[in-house]
Amino acid sequence: MKADWGFSAYIQDFNILFDTGASGDILIENMRRMDIEPAIIREVFISHHHWDHTGGIKKLLQLNDEIKIYVPYSYKLQAKNVISIKNATKIRENIYSTGELSGIEQSMVIKIGDKIIILVGCSHPGVGNIVSKAKQFGEPYAIIGGFHDFDEYEILEPFEMVCPTHCTRHKKEIKEIYPEKYIEGGAGRIIRINID
Repeated sequence: MKADWGFSAYIQDFNILFDTGASGDILIENMRRMDIEPAIIREVFISHHHWDHTGGIKKLLQLNDEIKIYVPYSYKLQAKNVISIKNATKIRENIYSTGELSGIEQSMVIKIGDKIIILVGCSHPGVGNIVSKAKQFGEPYAIIGGFHDFDEYEILEPFEMVCPTHCTRHKKEIKEIYPEKYIEGGAGRIIRINID
C-alpha cells in the first residue's frame, strides 16, 4: 500500500467509500491492491472539502460516474449524483450523517444495534461536538479518523475502540491514556468490528 497525506476508508459491509484521500492515482492503486474495483462503489461520503479528503474523487468518477456522492452543504461539487447535506440525515439503513457542523464538516455514523461507529475526516468542528451530535443515533462504540489538535481525552472514555489517524496531533497521548482501546491506523489497515 502507498501512504500519503490524506484520508480515505472503505466500509466493506455497506460498500461506501468515506473520503477519497489526496491523490486519485494513489486511491485507485490502493483500492486495486485490496481487490476493491471502482465499479463496485455505490456511494462516496465526503467529510469536508479540503484537498486531502477530496483529491481522489475526480479519478474515481472517471472510472464510475454512477456513484452517489454525499457532501456537506458548504461543498459545491460539480458532479452527476451529488447529494448536499445540511442537517442530520439518514443516508440509508444504519448509515447516517451528523449533518454539516460548524459550516465545514459532516461525520458518518454507522449504527449496529444500539451502538454507533463514528467516522470523522479531520474533526474541525471538534470531537466533542461531533460525538454529541452523533449520540442521537446510539451509544458510542468506536471512533475512527482524524482528530486534529484534540486533547479533551475524557470524551473518548465511553468508546470501546479509538483509532486516531491522519491529522491527529496527540496520538501518543491517546495511546498512553487508552492503551486497551487504541488501534493504530494507516494505509491498508483493516479494522474488523464485531459488536455483540
